Amino acid sequence: MPNMSLKKVTMPEQEPQVRNKNFKEVTYGYTEEMAMEEAKRCLDCKMKPCMSGCPVNVQIPEFISLIAEGKFEEACLKIKETNSLPAICGRVCPQESQCEQLCVRGKKGEPVAIGRLERFAADWYMANRQPLQEEIEKNGKKVAVIGSGPAGLTCAGDLAKLGYDVTIFEAFHTPGGVLMYGIPEFRLPKSLVQSEIDTVRKLGVDITTNMVIGKSITVDELAEEGYEAVFIGSGAGLPSFMNIPGENLNGVYSANEFLTRINLMKAYLYPETDTPVKVGKNVAVVGGGNVAMDAARSAKRLGAENVYIVYRRSEAEMPARVEEVHHAREEGIIFRLLTNPTRIIGTEDGWVKGMECVEMELGEPDASGRRRPVAKKGSEHVLDVETVIIAIGQSPNPLIKSTTPGLETQKWGGIVADEQTGATSKIGVYAGGDAVTGAATVILAMGAGKKAAAAIDAYLKVK
Repeated sequence: MPNMSLKKVTMPEQEPQVRNKNFKEVTYGYTEEMAMEEAKRCLDCKMKPCMSGCPVNVQIPEFISLIAEGKFEEACLKIKETNSLPAICGRVCPQESQCEQLCVRGKKGEPVAIGRLERFAADWYMANRQPLQEEIEKNGKKVAVIGSGPAGLTCAGDLAKLGYDVTIFEAFHTPGGVLMYGIPEFRLPKSLVQSEIDTVRKLGVDITTNMVIGKSITVDELAEEGYEAVFIGSGAGLPSFMNIPGENLNGVYSANEFLTRINLMKAYLYPETDTPVKVGKNVAVVGGGNVAMDAARSAKRLGAENVYIVYRRSEAEMPARVEEVHHAREEGIIFRLLTNPTRIIGTEDGWVKGMECVEMELGEPDASGRRRPVAKKGSEHVLDVETVIIAIGQSPNPLIKSTTPGLETQKWGGIVADEQTGATSKIGVYAGGDAVTGAATVILAMGAGKKAAAAIDAYLKVK
C-alpha cells in the first residue's frame, strides 16, 4: 500500500539545547520501519526525474523500491553501483536542490526523503554486512591520484575496479580531505568516513600520506616514476580573507584553520588532545555558506555564549543549506544579516576585542544574479567579540600550478579542465572537484572524479 502522506517521515534528532553542547551526530537516522514507510511515498515514476538531479546517476527509484520491500542489503548495493560513498552523501549532499528538487511528490507536498533513505541503506549495510571482497584482474598500469577527498577517493575507487594500480597522494597525515578536516563530527562522524576510506583501500588502492605535491614530488616526477596518468583532486584549501584592518590579530581564524583544528586535530577533546582552540565568550563568524554554519555551530559547542553569523546579504541570498540554517537557529546561533565588517578592533597586546560593522541594503543584481549589498550611511556600529572566524570562501592552493609547467589555470587559481572528462591542458593529467570549480559540494566533486576515471580509462586503453 503506497504512503500518500504529503510530509516526509520525520527523522529523530537530539534536542537543540542538548546537542549544542556536544559533538555527537545531530540526527539519529531512520529505523527500518521508518525507512520502509518513507520509501512507500515514492511513486516509482517511469521518467525518473529525480535521477537527472544526481551528479553520480544513482538509480534512485530502484533503491527506494528495494527499501520499501525490506531488501536493505540489495538497496545499498544498488546505490554502490554508481556511488562509492553513500553514507557520506546521505548526510551532506544538498538533496533539496538536486534529486529531491525534481521529485514529483514535491509538487503537492514534500518530496520523498531520498537523502535520508540513502543514508539509511548505507548505515544498515555497514552495521549488518561485511564489505564484499572484489576479485579484480590487474592490467599492470599505474595511475596517481592527488588528494584523498571525495573527488580523489571516487576516481581512485573507480579506476581500481577497472584493474589499475592506483596510489593516492595526500598532503595531510590522515586521508579523507574535506570529509575529515572540514565537516564537523556532528554532521559527519569521522568513524564513518574512515570506514568508507577502508573500503577504497580494500579495492587495492594505496594511500600515501604526508605527500605535498609540488614539494615532496611534482606532477612531472610522478610521470617519471611510471604513472601513466594523474588525477588532481587536491581541493580548495587556500582561505580567502576580507583584507580589512585587524585580520592579523590574535583570535582571528580562517574557517579552514578553525575547523581543521577541531575536526582533524580533535581540538574539541582538549585537554585530552594537545591541540587547543581559543574561543571567546562572544564569537563572530563572517559568511553565509555551509562552512560558516559549521564554524558557528562548532564554536557554540566549544563553550561560546553568543555566536553571531555576520552576513552582508539577506537570508534569501544565503548559500547555506536550509537545513543547516534551521539547525543553527535552533541551537541558538544569532544571525546578523545585512551586516558587513569593516574593521577588527584589537587590544594593546594584540587580541581581538570587537568588530566594527556597517548595515547594508540590497541594490541592483550583480554578476552572480544576487542583489548587490550597499552600505547604509551612518549605520556603523561595533560588535563586542573576542573571536572572529572568516568563512567567505576558499581557492585552490597555487603550489601545484606553480610547479607544473604547461598546466593551464584560471586567474583565480582553478585548474582549467574539460567539464565532461576532466582533461587538462597537459596530456595525461586530469583534474576535478574543488581544484577546478573552487569550493563546491561533495557530490559534485564525486561526479567529477567519476567522469575523470572513465576518461582516464579510455585514454590509457589506446595509449
